[in-house]
Amino acid sequence: MSKPTDIRVLGARLYFIPVRTRVPLKFGTEVTTSVTLARACVRVIDRRGRVAEGWGETPLSVQWVWPGTLPYETRHAALREFCIRLAEAWSTFDGRGHALEVGADFQNELLPVLLRSHNRRHRAARDPQTRPASPRHRTARAESHPMPWLAALVCCSPFDLALHDVFGRLARRPVYDTYDAGFMNRDLGSFLEADVRTGISFRRRQPKEFLLSKPPRHIRAWHLVGGLDLLEADELTGAEPDDGYPVLLRDWIRRDGLKCLKVKLRGNDTEWDYERLVRVGKIGVEEKVEWLSADFNCTVTHPDYVNELLDRLRDEQPRLHGMILYVEQPFPYDLEKHRMDVRSVSARKPLFLDESAHDWKCVRLGRELGWTGVALKTCKTQTGALLSACWAKAHGMTLMVQDLTNPMLAQIPHVLLAAHTGTIMGVESNAMQFYPEASNAEAAVHPKLYRRRGGLLDWSSVRGPGFGYRLEQMNRHLPVPAAEFGR
Repeated sequence: MSKPTDIRVLGARLYFIPVRTRVPLKFGTEVTTSVTLARACVRVIDRRGRVAEGWGETPLSVQWVWPGTLPYETRHAALREFCIRLAEAWSTFDGRGHALEVGADFQNELLPVLLRSHNRRHRAARDPQTRPASPRHRTARAESHPMPWLAALVCCSPFDLALHDVFGRLARRPVYDTYDAGFMNRDLGSFLEADVRTGISFRRRQPKEFLLSKPPRHIRAWHLVGGLDLLEADELTGAEPDDGYPVLLRDWIRRDGLKCLKVKLRGNDTEWDYERLVRVGKIGVEEKVEWLSADFNCTVTHPDYVNELLDRLRDEQPRLHGMILYVEQPFPYDLEKHRMDVRSVSARKPLFLDESAHDWKCVRLGRELGWTGVALKTCKTQTGALLSACWAKAHGMTLMVQDLTNPMLAQIPHVLLAAHTGTIMGVESNAMQFYPEASNAEAAVHPKLYRRRGGLLDWSSVRGPGFGYRLEQMNRHLPVPAAEFGR
């Protein structure tokens, strides 16, 4: 079967946009002070012969997608190189259909092959039998490890987002209006396996069935309290940025009317984690914050660590314990390697997959191990996020949409995903904390989407086909393309 709206990719352009953070952001054991935004433009043709372009963007957050001891710049350069390889691969990919169908085919058929090829090539380049190395390089080589699948998904996501955007543009519809049988050739049963134990089947079911028919235009915003963020005035050193934006947590809460705080924890220092939660929570209570969440970024190695922390909080700080809405990804993200039964944690608080939720199959494994929710991210591709959302909602799991500190264009699909899928509580949004000026061009068109007001984000200004970017009204000057391919 085919439809006149089916698309095929003709070409792709890739831009790298460097951004520095105004304050450092701690991810797990590493600290982020800069990031490269990968912005992709994909050109397609539909069966009627019409040609159009779509856009997508994702931060290449090295420390999050590829933790490890390999030097930062080595990992950063590898991500950029892989993005360029993907631009070429997308420009010659012959898949046809709806954007979700083409995106799923690319991720299933080609992306794993490209990742294996990339890792083989880099492994060969590091082979001491083929390339002499200095002691310094030998050390780096011994510590290196292959690019993980999560990093490959993040590199792929700007192209996948652009594909969904251009499909909506050619269909002259907001992209979330196209996820049904009127535009799709395949049902969800073509992508998601039936569950023989529960009898849940996805035959003849469409993604739109799992989306909100009337998504809220105002959505609650979560503020990130990073491990290096300053809480009180006695922590000031005088080296903080004087740029008109808050530095202290209390000032952020008051300025933006915040009601939800996500707290980054260490996962290997129980006293520090407990005191951090208590200090943040007490400030929150004083400032009328309603909800907290705890994010360990994969650093915990045993459920008892989280259980003891939650139990102590319950016994000593019952109000703060009650404010914790959910716990996010305490354990290593390779679920296959670390098959940890986490039911003891989820019996205490909702437990959400984040780094582990690569795709719906990982979500399925997580549910078997006792996880109760899924934190979706557009940086793992729009296609993957939608399929994971459908599987999770069909199986009674709760959703959240988490940030990758998304500025510029990346903020728009990010917020739209949260609004349309329906989350446990709003959306995390923290780009305005770490590089607010980076989004000035986009904020001129969507001011209430890049500044939290009354604890909310307002995406009412997003309208039109695709993701409703309204690019033609943005005064965004792009650098010279890092890559351009076409046919």
